[in-house]
Amino acid sequence: MIPTLELPGGDRIPVLGVGTWNMGETRSRRAEEMAALQMAVDLGMTVVDTAEMYGSGAAETLIAEAVGSRRNELFLVSKVLPHNATKRGTLAACEASLRRLKTDRLDMYLLHWRGSVPLPETLEAFERLRREGKIRHWGVSNFDVDDMEELIPLATAVGGPSTNQVLYNLMRRGIEHDLLPWCRTRGISVMAYSPLEQGALVRHATVRAIAGRVKATPAQVALAWVLRQPGIVAIPKAGDVEHVRENLGALAIALTHEDVAKLDDTFRPPVRKTPLEMI
Repeated sequence: MIPTLELPGGDRIPVLGVGTWNMGETRSRRAEEMAALQMAVDLGMTVVDTAEMYGSGAAETLIAEAVGSRRNELFLVSKVLPHNATKRGTLAACEASLRRLKTDRLDMYLLHWRGSVPLPETLEAFERLRREGKIRHWGVSNFDVDDMEELIPLATAVGGPSTNQVLYNLMRRGIEHDLLPWCRTRGISVMAYSPLEQGALVRHATVRAIAGRVKATPAQVALAWVLRQPGIVAIPKAGDVEHVRENLGALAIALTHEDVAKLDDTFRPPVRKTPLEMI
């Protein structure tokens, strides 16, 4: 059983899901990627993250084809691009995502990152979509503390954001200084994308050494480190069945104080405010 995290309003979601960045774009990998998504659902990794940007909708189309009639088992997350985030543009983008996903609703809809459109305009669209039952929760992605502090007072009509999806892994720890504790104190979950740093952590000597000691893979060690943090949902990409099973195995890894200290010595926690990183 995968541990869960409670969202505002009482819904609970698994702390480990699956991301779909760069999926659905290569015909030769389609069957393999579909099998991976189906396996993720079978194993309870039912938070499936996507975006209109991913392959210009190709990832959303892949998800729809993969899950078919199992839509109700999923917690579907998608995102609107900043240049589409006007009121009219957000409504149209959401409708397009719903068509590609072959569903009547999104469980979570996020502003992918902040652009030039005033936040109240995007929030007005989110409120309408929620009233119409087309989205159940809303949130943001790649928002730093100053962005969140500006957002919260504007969100009274639509309710608070349920999540902030940001880059977080052993190599990218800047959010620990301020953003992560800020979100925790306000009950806002943090969704960690690229928790394996696009595979770079799998090749790191320290991670590999700990993996050898605990009889796990380096990917499982790096993912276990993220998952040990409260208030975090990790959404690693898994393009094949083997990687899905490997990611699930991270939940069984118990890092010792010595392991964590060694990782802290190698990947130093932040001691001051740093700009929010994105990829």
